[in-house]
Amino acid sequence: MDLELRGKSIVITAGSKGLGKATALEFAQEGAHVLLSSRNEEELKKVKAEIQEVTGNEHIQYVVCDMMKPDHIKKLMEHAVSWNGTIDVLINNAGGPPTGNFEKFGDEDWQRAFELNLLSFIRTIREALPHMKKQNRGRIVNFASSSIKQTLDNLILSNTFRAGIVGLSKSLSQELAEHNILINTVGPGRIATDRVAELDEIRAGKLGTTVDEVRAQAERSIPIGRYGEPGEFAKTVVFLASGANTYLTGQSIVIDGGLVKAL
Repeated sequence: MDLELRGKSIVITAGSKGLGKATALEFAQEGAHVLLSSRNEEELKKVKAEIQEVTGNEHIQYVVCDMMKPDHIKKLMEHAVSWNGTIDVLINNAGGPPTGNFEKFGDEDWQRAFELNLLSFIRTIREALPHMKKQNRGRIVNFASSSIKQTLDNLILSNTFRAGIVGLSKSLSQELAEHNILINTVGPGRIATDRVAELDEIRAGKLGTTVDEVRAQAERSIPIGRYGEPGEFAKTVVFLASGANTYLTGQSIVIDGGLVKAL
């Protein structure tokens, strides 16, 4: 199957590790021109060199970008256009908000989570749309969480704003279809990333047990019987963002090994 990604202009936010990094690697293997962003320049340098070494694709660049700063987002998207002439694919990703229940958080916590996990996506999309509309084609994939189908304990900030991503994506799928711009949301389940390891560590501390036992217990609840690998998640993302996807839009897809039981 030809994914029609060679030479395409891809922007990936929070691309220096975890799911963002894995997704960048998959796009690079398809010959795309990949622009990474994160707040950590040292990590970006390492990831750029690693991807180039593994794939042989020299068309990898990065921009240091704090997703809570509108001017950073604008410069990121301007760089993509100056480099490749347009933006074909936007992959929206951001770090997860703090863990905790409702009574733990004040207004500042809610505002920060909103700006990082929802408003940043709105801002990147706003910057990308003129270029996608001009060429009458574009793909947007928003990273969320399995909480878009089934809420997660002790993650009220994530549960709230990941749901907002779904509403945004669904609404935009209606508005943008006439321009051949397809937008979808993907929700990772228990994928083996630093974020999931952090959550396992927090849970182990609360239960007074080991991280290994927490993971083993979680794996017993997954029908496939293990945590997913970032690369497995990334393959679905790349398909959704590719020319091979011509009719799938406005959907929320959970990649979780069958863990979530909600319809």
